[in-house]
Amino acid sequence: MDAIHSKSVFVYGQVKRALRSGRYAPGQRLDPATLAAEFKTSPTPVRFALYRLVGEALLIDHARGGLHVPLLTEVAMRDLYDWMERLLLMACDIGTAPAARETDQLELASADDDPVKLTWQLFDAIARATAHRSLHHAVKQANDRLAPIRRAEQGLLKHSFEELSVLKRHWQTRDMPALKSALRDYHERRKRLVPRIVALLSDRNDYLP
Repeated sequence: MDAIHSKSVFVYGQVKRALRSGRYAPGQRLDPATLAAEFKTSPTPVRFALYRLVGEALLIDHARGGLHVPLLTEVAMRDLYDWMERLLLMACDIGTAPAARETDQLELASADDDPVKLTWQLFDAIARATAHRSLHHAVKQANDRLAPIRRAEQGLLKHSFEELSVLKRHWQTRDMPALKSALRDYHERRKRLVPRIVALLSDRNDYLP
């Protein structure tokens, strides 16, 4: 049982990273047997890992149809952006816990850094600093679900590094009014791009085998 659990944790981490990176297209079916061969294990720990991801809304169980990467409609994508925005604004209103002020040291991005990864880290830091575990958990889940969407949106956005630098500066100086305003602008820009992002992701789905 320990070996199965260990393998399941490993597969969970690998597949989750792949989902966040956009390796799997929206609507793509994940086959436990294929993944078991890829990770050189039996299907049992793979199924455990995949159903854990179902619980995090990163996969959808279509029963006899198998496990699939979610297909996001325009309405669902706007809802997800709006949910993340509301969570982050709530975190700004709660403020930073005293212990977090001493330990949180988020560095500014360099030109070679990945904006998708940096966005995940920044939003996670904002939520984690509240010391509100339920809020942090909700932001982590929304972060993971938005990661492949952020990957798709990069080609549609200009000045994303500058935008992130502004957000980080407001966060590091704890200028919460400015941070809240910048977060609203950040999400509003993306909500306006939702039809184009959905179209990009749908194009990827058209090439599924």
